[in-house]
Amino acid sequence: MRIGILNGGGDCAGLNAVTRAIVRKSEEFGYEIVGIKHGWAGLLNVDTSPLKWADVSEIIKVGGTILHTTRTNPFSRKEGPETVLESVKKLGLDVVIAVGGEDTLSVAAKLANMGLKVVGVPKTIDNDIVGTDVTFGFDSAVNVTVDAIDRIQTTGESHDRIMIVEVMGRHAGWIAAYAGIASGANLVLLPEDPFDLEEVSDFLKKRHASGATASVVVVGEGCSLKGSPPGDPTKVDEFGHARLGGIGDLLAKEIERRTGIETRVVVLGHVVRGGPPSAYDRILATRLGVAAVQAVKDRDYGVMVCLHDNAMSRVPLADILGKMKKADKETISLVKDFSI
Repeated sequence: MRIGILNGGGDCAGLNAVTRAIVRKSEEFGYEIVGIKHGWAGLLNVDTSPLKWADVSEIIKVGGTILHTTRTNPFSRKEGPETVLESVKKLGLDVVIAVGGEDTLSVAAKLANMGLKVVGVPKTIDNDIVGTDVTFGFDSAVNVTVDAIDRIQTTGESHDRIMIVEVMGRHAGWIAAYAGIASGANLVLLPEDPFDLEEVSDFLKKRHASGATASVVVVGEGCSLKGSPPGDPTKVDEFGHARLGGIGDLLAKEIERRTGIETRVVVLGHVVRGGPPSAYDRILATRLGVAAVQAVKDRDYGVMVCLHDNAMSRVPLADILGKMKKADKETISLVKDFSI
């Protein structure tokens, strides 16, 4: 059995851990592993290298991905899907394990319909993939974000400022919600719940009028004003997603103008993706890597391995196509309960 593995989409902590687990379990079964570089681009351009245990034994604690990654979409290229299938044939791959988020796995699902034997592994810091309780990368991102907010809060208190913290989260506000609650932020704004600038400003004005000298507002990058779409529709990636960012700057300017209180913004951005994975993410990624190889052994293709009730499970890739797991009602309610 000859297995190809690729990482697609944004990097996150735990990608090396899952690669390590796949190689380890594959060698146990006598399978050969081929590392596909730069996501789906590695099958468009045939950019690969063999992977052995000696290549990956020490990478469980290393952030990023030794396979590198891109947001390449074969379906946006002329004859892209056909090129991918032809490359798989040329390389002699029996199956491809695709590790990625919504976009990477949607490509895997479409290629499965065209005959590719593929197993998906969910990863994303956004935690927005349906079918799995949680994705690796999320816990690490939340921990980094909480640490940053804790530090930002003390400098805000020292200068009697309102501090706006913009965090990643395109359509789902899991990072903003969890990090905001865990850090004791005074207000958390989620992409799931468009906000009104006047309401936000009034909340902060009243808070400071009652004696507060500083406030921390956490906002997901995909947040938008009521009645306005997020992002810049003129700048999109290969999957058609509008480029996000800038909501923190907008908030800071408008809040300072409306409240008269000095307001600063910190955009955490890609810093939450990098660095070593948390212990939880190292273990989850390892479990998912082993589960992926077990699915290959069972000849169970066209599925995504996942975590369900703390056990490894599988769901058809077709069931997650075009779907997204957004923050649920309980999480949104919790965020509102602790906006104080």
